[in-house]
Amino acid sequence: MTAHTALTEPAALADDKSLCVLSTSDIAGIDITLTDVVDVVEQAYRTLAAGQSDNPRKLTVKPADGHSVSYAMLGRDGVRNVVAIKTSYKHGLHEERDKQHYYTALTIYDDVTGLPVAMMDCGRIGALRTPAVSALLARELAAPGSRSALVIGTGTQGRLALPFLLTTLPELDRLMVYGTHPDGIRAVREQLHAHFPDREVEIVDDLRAAAGAADVVVATAGPNTPAEVEADWLKPAALCILVGHGIGPSTLHRADRVIATSAAQMKVTGTDMADANGELRDVDAEFPDVLAGRASGRTGAGQSVFAYNSGLVVTDIALGHRFAQLALAQGAGTRVPLWQ
Repeated sequence: MTAHTALTEPAALADDKSLCVLSTSDIAGIDITLTDVVDVVEQAYRTLAAGQSDNPRKLTVKPADGHSVSYAMLGRDGVRNVVAIKTSYKHGLHEERDKQHYYTALTIYDDVTGLPVAMMDCGRIGALRTPAVSALLARELAAPGSRSALVIGTGTQGRLALPFLLTTLPELDRLMVYGTHPDGIRAVREQLHAHFPDREVEIVDDLRAAAGAADVVVATAGPNTPAEVEADWLKPAALCILVGHGIGPSTLHRADRVIATSAAQMKVTGTDMADANGELRDVDAEFPDVLAGRASGRTGAGQSVFAYNSGLVVTDIALGHRFAQLALAQGAGTRVPLWQ
């Protein structure tokens, strides 16, 4: 069944003046497996590498005092034949996390029928997409025989990092987490047991020792984290994946190979990893090309690798469309005569 035909019957009630709105609770009620998420995200990258999709650079607006940040991202998935716009707005960046306001939405249009598909809250999509990308990076870039992983941070991205890593690297047998928030640590355990009930996580407080024992390090912490892993703490062939914060600039600048989901985005959003001269290390390859076999990721078993996971809107579009398929098939959502 193609992506387009899967939406045909539920979308038959649509016209060019109405829009199906999928709320946070609508999206939360949809069951989707981790494998399904990984497959959808991987397809989005491969489609982009094949030149079938479009992923223009995001637009960013930020006031001088830095109290908020806004993004707008437009893209097209050439396999699913959909066009979508994602918006993101975060307010209160200088406040504690529970005092911040964050809104993100995705609006999808069917590029075959010309009709709107759905507008949805994008929170869960981002919470799934990002650790799925990290898991794909780990699958492609971890040293052969990797058995241990360390996740730094227990926020939204940290809580699903280990289940996704086990989805792509089931041979991992030591799972470590460094975090400072009891609720986050509890959530990490709950998510791991929900997806892999026979696996246990080791909560570490000696970050240097844990980093030195890890084959894969995934840094997902927030900007206020005390954690900052340095390159000389790591195994010679370690893979470091940066999602948020928790590893220092030396892990980038001393790596043998640097892979980014997008070199352009890394230059914009990775400035905190600049060296003393304000310079970023050049990217050796972009991940869509690595997946497609057009560029090399790890070129030697003993190499240290740094991977920058900034996300691409085409992955949000593909996963959002998958959620729309599942939701519309279940009759979920509220139809709004938006253009009437």
